[in-house]
Amino acid sequence: MKHREIRKELEDFRKGDVGALNEELANLKKEQFNLRFQQATGQLEKSSRMRDGRRQGARTMKMQRGKTPQQKV
Repeated sequence: MKHREIRKELEDFRKGDVGALNEELANLKKEQFNLRFQQATGQLEKSSRMRDGRRQGARTMKMQRGKTPQQKV
C-alpha cells in the first residue's frame, strides 16, 4: 500500500467506532486464513498480500487499543 492510502485508511479508522474496527479485524483474519490456504495449495499469486494483511491487522489492532478505555491493574 502507498503511504497516502494508509494515512487515509487510518483517518477513517480514527473516525469510526470500536464495532467497525472489530468487524474489520474479523474480515482481515478471514482473509489471512484464506491466503494461507491458497499458499498451501499453490494458488497464491502475490505472496505480498500476506504481509499486507498482517500489517493491516496490526494497524487495526493499534486503533482498537487507542479507542478502548484503559483498565487499571
